[in-house]
Amino acid sequence: MSIAAIINTGFVETAQLDIHELVRRLNTHLGPTLVAAISGSRDTKQPIRWAKPDGPAPSPVFETRLRLAHRVWGYLADAESDHVARAWFIGGNPWLDEDTPMTAIREDRHKQVVAAVTAFLQDTYDA
Repeated sequence: MSIAAIINTGFVETAQLDIHELVRRLNTHLGPTLVAAISGSRDTKQPIRWAKPDGPAPSPVFETRLRLAHRVWGYLADAESDHVARAWFIGGNPWLDEDTPMTAIREDRHKQVVAAVTAFLQDTYDA
């Protein structure tokens, strides 16, 4: 499957997913502290509340970040492993000028993050 097809499939799956279920999955794979950091929430317990079916929903800004994080996590976990996907979020990234993807998502640098994960999956680096 091409990278474009993987990205399209991930987008559709994430767009159709209920936000509470999406956050529950991110909490399971990344942990609520990292999910809070990605979203920009200062409350590390907030993702636990967001994950409850009857819990509050994240704000639209937080939801946008969380949906991108879910898409990216899915691309990486499917292509590599859960461990590699988590490490990718927290490690310095040459495609992001050595910022972490977690920071880039929180700063709404979404196009850069998608370019970085695409380059990673294609195993390319143009400095």
